[in-house]
Amino acid sequence: MPKGLRRYYGKGDLHFITFSCYRRLPLLKSARARDIFVRELAKVRDELDFRLIGYVVMPEHVHLLVSEPQDGTPSTVLQKLKLRVARKLRKQRRNAPPGQMRLPFEEGGEPLRSFWQARFYDFNVYSERKRIEKLNYMHANPMIRRLVKHPKDWPWSSWGFYARAGKILVPIDV
Repeated sequence: MPKGLRRYYGKGDLHFITFSCYRRLPLLKSARARDIFVRELAKVRDELDFRLIGYVVMPEHVHLLVSEPQDGTPSTVLQKLKLRVARKLRKQRRNAPPGQMRLPFEEGGEPLRSFWQARFYDFNVYSERKRIEKLNYMHANPMIRRLVKHPKDWPWSSWGFYARAGKILVPIDV
């Protein structure tokens, strides 16, 4: 584990989690890839029984605001989620007709070593003020990166739930 990285589980806090695609490559740049990610997120949430408070899926990284699962830890959640998404995207690509774009798992024709970076950042959210701060940060991310002019135009986030507008791809637990 990198020096100084500590995880604090079992206190009942929410966890603001950030994880990236391998080498921060935009492996989630297509709408199809982001759609697969949110579908798998919903399934893993139901299976591991944790609360999903917020999320945003960006082309090269993801932010989640989650509770700890009934059994296991946020690390357990990420392990299952990352594995599922990577497998699904590889399978989808293998079944694609010939002549389609190269795999998101290739760089310059060479297969990538991995889809995800091995580690993730985890911040315990211990107050309502921090919860709101992290949600605002997540929802503003697509605008800051100039992917959209307004959060309503980025359906791969929980903004629609909180604004009571727009598309809601994954139900949020409050």
